[in-house]
Amino acid sequence: MNSTSSTRDRILGTAERMFAQRGFDGASLRQLTAAAGVNLAAVNYHFGSKDKLVEEVFRRRLDALNANRLAALDKLAGGQQPATLEQVLAAYIRPALELSHDGSGALFMRVLARAFAEHDDTLRRFLSENYGHVMRQFTGEFARLLPHLGKAELYWRIDLVTGALTHAMSGFGMIQRKNDVSEQAHLEQTAQHLIRFAAAGLSHP
Repeated sequence: MNSTSSTRDRILGTAERMFAQRGFDGASLRQLTAAAGVNLAAVNYHFGSKDKLVEEVFRRRLDALNANRLAALDKLAGGQQPATLEQVLAAYIRPALELSHDGSGALFMRVLARAFAEHDDTLRRFLSENYGHVMRQFTGEFARLLPHLGKAELYWRIDLVTGALTHAMSGFGMIQRKNDVSEQAHLEQTAQHLIRFAAAGLSHP
């Protein structure tokens, strides 16, 4: 890794940690550059502005997450049998849970929670413009599998499923990993329970 990439990654990692701890407004560029051991010129060089730095923190995680989701969906489309509701849900849920159970990915979940809590319209617009197509693709699959649901009802249910997924990703729920259960086994248990729960909620008459 060259020094330019190393500096950029160090700024992103520091920004992710500080945004998780203090929020987007609570972490100033002065504090961030001091913690990262760089000067303000380095932030301006790599990102141009604080808003762009925030966007890159999200892009670094969400590009990979949504690529994995779409790859899983494409794999289902290439199968010999039509995809089931549970399989489409797995393509949506599993990559997100895997990210949240990764050490650095878990920190990003707190940043994501900040984005929802702080009602940042600029950030929400960025997320919609860059990743909305992924949600639309999954919504199309859910609509195909659930033809009895009207558009409004389908959107309500998908939104609630996404809320349940976000809660599971946060790790703040009542179900915590037991000491004798591996991280991978706990992830698998979480995925199975959430997929069953989501399938039941989506397909209810």
